[in-house]
Amino acid sequence: MWWSEARRARDARAPQGAPGRAAGLAALALLAAALPAGCGFHLQGRTPLPAAFKVSYVDARDQQSDFVQGLRTALLNAGMQLTGQAPDATAVVHVIDDKVTQRVLSVSPDNLPREYELTYTVRFSVNAAGKDLIEPQEVTATREYSFDVSALLAKDNEEDVLRAALAHDLVDVVMRRLARL
Repeated sequence: MWWSEARRARDARAPQGAPGRAAGLAALALLAAALPAGCGFHLQGRTPLPAAFKVSYVDARDQQSDFVQGLRTALLNAGMQLTGQAPDATAVVHVIDDKVTQRVLSVSPDNLPREYELTYTVRFSVNAAGKDLIEPQEVTATREYSFDVSALLAKDNEEDVLRAALAHDLVDVVMRRLARL
């Protein structure tokens, strides 16, 4: 067993109770823990927001859209309170436009759709204490997917899953923009 002989030789060279090794390991562990925090790393869904968003209101025509529901969840996960009325809020996120469009990318020789492009577009603005923190701006996410008439139910489900994923991506973009304020 060559590895046990190598281990005994190494242990013979190291002083007993080497405090330098323990201190080195502790310093390495501390460095490993501090490195992600120093680069701005945060756990997914835990975006720290400025104090102005402590009590937030999401103003949207469609309160049940994938994006609005995801934004509410993200604000709650960030430790913010949501209120049901704009006057009670310290910050208001206005969802001016929230729409999903679909267009055909390619068709078969039988003139049946083969590929679609799904685009989720959100236009939003933010104000707090009577000041516009973010002027109206638009964010967009796009995905393509194939289509097969023989698997109609599965492809409808795939479209719903893609729509939810696009909404989640846009929520992440908006939350990062809010965090930079």
